[in-house]
Amino acid sequence: MPETLMPLPADFARHMVDWQRQHGRQSLPWQNTQDPYRVWLSEIMLQQTQVSTVLDYFPRFLSRFPDVAALAAAEQDDVLALWSGLGYYSRARNLHRCAQDVMARFGGEFPQQAEALQTLPGIGRSTAAAIAAFCFQERAAILDGNVKRVLTRVLGYADDLAVAKNEKALWALAQDLLPAKPGDMPRYTQSLMDLGATVCLPRKTQCEVCPVARLCAAKRQGEPLAYPVKTRKLKRSSATLWLLWAVNAKGQVWLQKRPDKGIWAGLFSLPVFDTEDALLAAWPQGQGAQYITPWKHVLTHRDLHLHPVRLLGQFAPACEGQWVDADAWPAMGLPAPIRVLLAAD
Repeated sequence: MPETLMPLPADFARHMVDWQRQHGRQSLPWQNTQDPYRVWLSEIMLQQTQVSTVLDYFPRFLSRFPDVAALAAAEQDDVLALWSGLGYYSRARNLHRCAQDVMARFGGEFPQQAEALQTLPGIGRSTAAAIAAFCFQERAAILDGNVKRVLTRVLGYADDLAVAKNEKALWALAQDLLPAKPGDMPRYTQSLMDLGATVCLPRKTQCEVCPVARLCAAKRQGEPLAYPVKTRKLKRSSATLWLLWAVNAKGQVWLQKRPDKGIWAGLFSLPVFDTEDALLAAWPQGQGAQYITPWKHVLTHRDLHLHPVRLLGQFAPACEGQWVDADAWPAMGLPAPIRVLLAAD
């Protein structure tokens, strides 16, 4: 056990459950259900995405794919199209594969144990625990970014989470803090999510309304923002992409499907080139080159410097793709910057 660790606070789970019942979020569309499909879908959508954004996508997705069988039977292009704009598209590809696995391996029923849920594509340890806790009342700890922040502050856990053994130790502590009654697991799990999202924030704390303030080691120390400790930073890279915006006399745009790996994998996009010369060589018949003001599109690990060039012509460019009608591309799975670019035309 780390030397910096404070003793486990007494009655932590009870305080959290009581607070959630009175002050936590109660009316999100994926709450108040034990349907693992809806809980799973919300958990995947909420990874790296704000609740306000997911509130728009969640009902549309359910309307199109109301259950795991419908999602499994869908074409991947249709799933990506509905996901378009949410970003982190590997989530959508894994979502589709997961649905197919649930049908093929588990007869269309999500397994009830976190350990088995982790064997499905795109479901990590914390997501598996959330599904198992919410839907099946399993005593399984979650430990996403918000929860790490809450627990490290409450416990005064100052060991570097960039070190694998320290994060493993925090997992064990999270398990030790669980309520004894399985029936309390859904509300307890929700309480951790709510506290991290609304009270115990990364750059601001609202200790005056925190249900476990008197138990919190970081508050006693007077430095809650010092937690969690994680020294390793993401290594960022950058890439320059030249985008061929080819338009014909009918107003159709030339779109190609991206490879299954790499930037914008599996989505439809304007053709991408490494250099301006390569772009122009792909469509020598193109005329009236219009150089759109470049801009930077920020991804988690990489900055994309986008340089669109709009050209007019009749014959197809010398690269893979197809002409797409102006009323058809909005329903396709497009990367957000491509969608914004075309919509502004």
